[in-house]
Amino acid sequence: MQLIWLRSDLRLRDNTALAAAAAQGPCVAVYLTSPQQWRAHDDAPCKIDFWLRNLASLRAALEKLNIPLLIRDAPHWQQAPHVLLTLCRELNISAVHVNEEYGFNETRRDAEVAQALKSQGLGFHSYLDQLLFKPGSVLTKTGNYFQVFSQFRKVCYSHLHFSLPSLVATPGRQAPTGLASDPVPGQIDGFATPSEALRDLWPAGETEARRRLDTFVDQHIDAYQSERDFPARPGTSQLSAYLAAGVVSPRQCLHAALQANQGEFESGCVGTVTWVNELLWREFYKHILVGYPRVSRHRAFRPETEALAWRKAPAELEAWKQARTGLPIIDAAMRQLLEAGWMHNRLRMVVAMFLTKNLLVDWREGERFFMQHLIDGDLAANNGGWQWSASTGTDSAPWFRIFNPLSQSEKFDREGLFIKRWLPELNDLEKQQVHSPNTQGGLFGALDYPAPIVDLGQSRARALAAFRNLPARQDVAAHETGD
Repeated sequence: MQLIWLRSDLRLRDNTALAAAAAQGPCVAVYLTSPQQWRAHDDAPCKIDFWLRNLASLRAALEKLNIPLLIRDAPHWQQAPHVLLTLCRELNISAVHVNEEYGFNETRRDAEVAQALKSQGLGFHSYLDQLLFKPGSVLTKTGNYFQVFSQFRKVCYSHLHFSLPSLVATPGRQAPTGLASDPVPGQIDGFATPSEALRDLWPAGETEARRRLDTFVDQHIDAYQSERDFPARPGTSQLSAYLAAGVVSPRQCLHAALQANQGEFESGCVGTVTWVNELLWREFYKHILVGYPRVSRHRAFRPETEALAWRKAPAELEAWKQARTGLPIIDAAMRQLLEAGWMHNRLRMVVAMFLTKNLLVDWREGERFFMQHLIDGDLAANNGGWQWSASTGTDSAPWFRIFNPLSQSEKFDREGLFIKRWLPELNDLEKQQVHSPNTQGGLFGALDYPAPIVDLGQSRARALAAFRNLPARQDVAAHETGD
């Protein structure tokens, strides 16, 4: 009997470890609930709920193939080796199959599980699945992990020209095992159930993920390059939560995009090329986790930026978290995060730069808050995005480039439609007023909308001074753990 240990790969189709396990003989699936570990990773309640709902959908799909899904509890990943070894003995399992995961804790967990199983003569097989390229296969000429995305992308393109990752066949139906599937819990203690309104925004299951992918490719990908920065428009794929949970694979996304673009990823439709680049950005940040493990450990990618004089400003940080900064585009974006469990990517950059530059608050505060609320929370992408905005990371925004929230608002939400969607208290304002209601001679008081908590010009100057005072840039060594 083979055991497929499901993690962030909650799908039947194009699932490398599942296909490999089924090819070896009868198989059974297991999922470990790990609430202590999830809390340590700041996983959002809406994200845990999304996983469970997708797990229930996958359970039904697996049952049609006579593959039972078992649920076991390993509150912390340290308990995973014992829990899995016990299960293997119970079921006479000969090998465990997993799809690779890449954070520091994930890598250590899998190494400990592999060691425990092999010490008992059991197999442990891991497969490339949530990435197009295995970390370590896309390197500089000197054999190091890339630190600049454009160079990384160029090598990825050369690999894709040579060999396109193929989709994995879905397993066939196996003979009944005699084992019954376990019920999937509807809730995990310590993680509140999200609102029905939020759940309705993110239906579970592979069918929904495929519907979103097909709709995006059929209706929106051509205009993706020109529409993706406008948060009031349906210009993005809305697939990030499904990718993070593994309900859809990057291979499925790539193949769908190429099919829409006559097999091209460097030419043809500019929208398709731009979206494939976004898939490669996701890839890039996962490779960074492996090549530079310090970023998994709350460390800045650029060591010299650890010397930044971040401000302790608890009242301003709290205003940012509660969407009451007095800057409508910031507050509307934060309301979207709080109510929808998601934020438009352009706005993730705007609010992150506001926190780290205008408020000069440590990027780790924002990174953690995002993870605690994002349904698509992903360590690599979230850390990469925050460090990009804070100018502490790989390929980051130059420290002297600071987004102005007002000009970003006027450029990307000119009519104020996004702002009014999430800040209905501003609905009666004209579009010229909605971006900065405080300029209307005390109007904000009557609106019950706060005055800005910071002067944008003065705070920009303060941030520039803080970055100017940093020591000289240091080289970043690969495989430095940050301990």
